[in-house]
Amino acid sequence: AAGDQEAFELLVRRYQTPLFNFIRRSIKDYELAHDILQHVFFQLYLHVPKLSTNLSTLHTKEPVKSWLYQVTWNRCMDELRRKRPLLFSELDLSDDDEDWSFLEMIPDPYPLPEEIVERLDLQRDLYQAIEALPSKFRCIVLLRYTSGLTFVEIGEVLHISQNTAKTYFQRARPLLRTALASQTQIEYHKEEALASSGAT
Repeated sequence: AAGDQEAFELLVRRYQTPLFNFIRRSIKDYELAHDILQHVFFQLYLHVPKLSTNLSTLHTKEPVKSWLYQVTWNRCMDELRRKRPLLFSELDLSDDDEDWSFLEMIPDPYPLPEEIVERLDLQRDLYQAIEALPSKFRCIVLLRYTSGLTFVEIGEVLHISQNTAKTYFQRARPLLRTALASQTQIEYHKEEALASSGAT
């Protein structure tokens, strides 16, 4: 029906950019990420007749946004299980209990060379730290930071309660801080050793 097609096109316009950005946080292959997005929208097309008139929920009362991210998440996980682990960008690991926004650190448009190196080092360290997280924590961090989903929405995507999602997230942050601090110490001692060997 014409109404179904219009609803589908509206949702594609609304979600194609955030969903693609979400996919690209874990799937670095551009073509594969695009294929995943097409799969998600194909699934959406099949579900368009179930949409309610306000386009925010399905007739089953399932929120469209959560449903889309759930389909996307599942597809990404299928690919990651076959290919390689997750990769993240910069995270806010503060102890602030207020709501955390995605990518608090806005990049300088004209960074100095040493700043670029520091950012690359940070991303490498974060990669290693997040890789070490238990999978139940890792997926919460992914959904929270890369897509800005609320804990209610994360719960809907992963079929857990809001409180469980928030608890897992809060448990993940100190683990990341500890891992990053440990990594910093290792790098410091490496630099000290290199400096000492160079001086002799």
